[in-house]
Parts: sequence; C-alpha cells; structure tokens
Amino acid sequence: MDLGAVDLVVAGVAGFLAGGVNAVAGGGTLISFPALVAIGLPVVNANITNTVALCPGYFGAAWSQRAALAPQRPRMPWLASVAAVGGLIGSIVLVFTSDDTFKFIVPFFILAACGLLAAQDRIRRWLRRSHPSAQPVGAAPATHPVVTTPPPFSILAAVFIGGVYGGFFGAGLGLMLLAVMGIVLDDSLTELNAVKSALALVINFTAALFFVFSGKVEWSAAAVMAVTSLVGGAAGGRVATRLKPSVLRAAVIVFGVAVALKFWI
Repeated sequence: MDLGAVDLVVAGVAGFLAGGVNAVAGGGTLISFPALVAIGLPVVNANITNTVALCPGYFGAAWSQRAALAPQRPRMPWLASVAAVGGLIGSIVLVFTSDDTFKFIVPFFILAACGLLAAQDRIRRWLRRSHPSAQPVGAAPATHPVVTTPPPFSILAAVFIGGVYGGFFGAGLGLMLLAVMGIVLDDSLTELNAVKSALALVINFTAALFFVFSGKVEWSAAAVMAVTSLVGGAAGGRVATRLKPSVLRAAVIVFGVAVALKFWI
C-alpha cells in the first residue's frame, strides 16, 4: 500500500519511541506494532514490517554486550542454531496465517508480553538470588571461566520454543529467554543478559530474512523505523539513568492492555 507523509511520520515516531522504550524498560513492540496497524497496514503485514524495522536495534543491543558474551561463546553455536530454526518456523507460520486468525490470537500475545513486563523486576530479583555471582545488567563484566560444556537439552528446547514465538510475534521475547535460561544455567546475570540479546538478534534476523521475500513488508515504513529506532535506542540509553523504568514500564503495560482490548472490541 502507498503510505502518505503523515503515515511515515507516525511510523517514524513509533520507531523512535520503541527504540527508546526498549533501551530503558523493554516492550517497545507494544508501541510500534499498534502504530503500524493504526496507519492502515493489515495486522500480519504490520507485524512483519515491525520485525524487519527493529532488527538494527537488536544488533546494537547484542554488540554492546559482546564482552560479557565471551565466556559463553562455546555454547552459542548450539543455542543460536536452535534459535534460528525456531525463528524461521515461527516466521513461516506467520506468513501463512490469515489476518482474521492473527487478529484473534494477537491480543493473547500482547497480554502475555504485558505480563512478562509486569514481572520483569521480580524475574531479575529471582535470577540474582539464584545466581549469587550475578552483577546488575549494564555493570562491567567480571572474569568468569569460559564455558566448556554443551547446553542441556532443556535449555535447547526452551530456546527453540522462544524462537518460534519470536519469529511469530516477539513482544516480551527477551524476558522470556532470560527467565528460561536462568532456570537451567548457573551463570551470572550479566552473561545471561548478553546471551539473551544475542539470541534475540538471531531469532529476529532469521525471521526478517524470510520476511524480505514474503512480499508483506511495507518497505517505506520499515526504512523510516529502522533509522528512528536506532536514534531512539541511543537516546534512551543516554536518559536511562534519569528515567524511572518502572513508571515507563507501567505506561507501556497500560497501553498494551488497551491495545489488546481494542483488538477484541
């Protein structure tokens, strides 16, 4: 469809806000996806466009945590492989899902993402109690022994399921991955967060590669949002220490619940 200048401005602002919210509190998809629907994109096309547009933000997050990822690198080929397969399967299912079916399903995914956001602090507190050596996310990584064993089957299965979810919708994916890895892996929170960012990049990039050939990407909106989400992420990173993530998170949750209700109504 042909988007007008106003539509592209709305998409650009949504991308900026999504990038900033992801940097500060998480949940940016709950802003950018409804905005694309609001400017007239069919819901499946909006979700696909959103995934492609926000890929640069996932790359930035993974790149910024590459030092903390170093001890986990022997595990990454295993985890990244199952994440990529899951992301591809989820993206294939999405492309062949009708708009009516997706409209029915998406409110449940949005509410699930809101629930993960609401529980974010509790998840992190639980992870810190479960991993006494964990440092706060963003702290300078401590020296940890390099992992030498393959990941257990349980974590491979969990990452695969997360990949399918991320390829299909993806809001709240990072928190889901962080929670399931924290149950099985006995590593610092800093390292787990770095693994989460890397896997989220793999899942979304794999899905985006498939979506490129689906014919359902609104490229004008995706191009604008890719730039503005990067700018928003950088801006959000700078102001993260001045904003209260809990307040911003609460606003995103309220907005997400309202969007879910709107889909139902």
